[in-house]
Amino acid sequence: MNWELIKKRSEIIMQIRSFFINKGYLEVDTPLLSPDLIPESSIEIYKTEMINPFKGNKDLYLIPSPEIWMKKLLSMGSGDIFQICKSFRNSEQSGRQHNSEFTMLEWYKTGFGYLDNIQETEELFHFLTDENSPGNIKPPFARMSMEEAFIRYAGFSLEAHYEREQLYSQCLKLDLGPEEDESWEVLFNRIFIDRVEPNLPQEKPLVLYNYPSRIKTLAKEIDGTLWSERWELYAGGMELANCFSEENDRKKIRDYYAEEKALKDALSPVSHKVDENFHEFFGKGFPRCSGVAMGVDRLIMLLTGERSIGGVILFPHL
Repeated sequence: MNWELIKKRSEIIMQIRSFFINKGYLEVDTPLLSPDLIPESSIEIYKTEMINPFKGNKDLYLIPSPEIWMKKLLSMGSGDIFQICKSFRNSEQSGRQHNSEFTMLEWYKTGFGYLDNIQETEELFHFLTDENSPGNIKPPFARMSMEEAFIRYAGFSLEAHYEREQLYSQCLKLDLGPEEDESWEVLFNRIFIDRVEPNLPQEKPLVLYNYPSRIKTLAKEIDGTLWSERWELYAGGMELANCFSEENDRKKIRDYYAEEKALKDALSPVSHKVDENFHEFFGKGFPRCSGVAMGVDRLIMLLTGERSIGGVILFPHL
């Protein structure tokens, strides 16, 4: 165990906390266990059981992020909030970049859209870096749209080949071996993971923005386009953060819940309960805001120049 790295980790977390407190954010501390979760068909979860001999047993779930609690706080008038907490994702590989239990930094800025939060994130990185920091973690960030990335690295316009059959044909041309019955999202991910993501620039942090709206999330859609108000931050060849302009339309959130819950129940090895009334937290009382979720362990790994996530956390699950 490298105690100098562990001390550096502690210092970086204190710096992160100081950055947000100095900017007027409220730090919150929400439960790691929840009786229900936001359904996300791309994420597998951990399930446990609370045993109560008087009231009966109850299923509980380890949170994959604190989003479900923090959005409830926003609807209650919390204002700008941030949290540094443990999060959990099941059925993921353990290795140089992954640990099933990890530290998440999540913040919500009211009055912001997703593009506004790029500058907030750059300011955080300015605060955390100095002249000795690795170049691939220093701001300012490069920016590239998903459309531009597909044209540059997959060799075609995603916007001009947006239908499922067109994506299937492009997979065949790229010799990616698609199955005939694969969904639009699976075909997209084949191309993105094989041809686009490995070739993204690594000299400096990169914001990849405007994700296809056919990838269902709780990000707002850009009216009149095929895109959603979402970006991901890449640094050192790793996905580091995910940002949305947060959807607050009750009907869209209810529809998202229904679609993703059906997929979870059909495809996931561990299904979970959902709050059928979660959409009621949104609407007039929910502020316009943008949220960012960032992997703290990966961030510390990049800031310290460490090659493996196991070097910057205590007792990794390797």
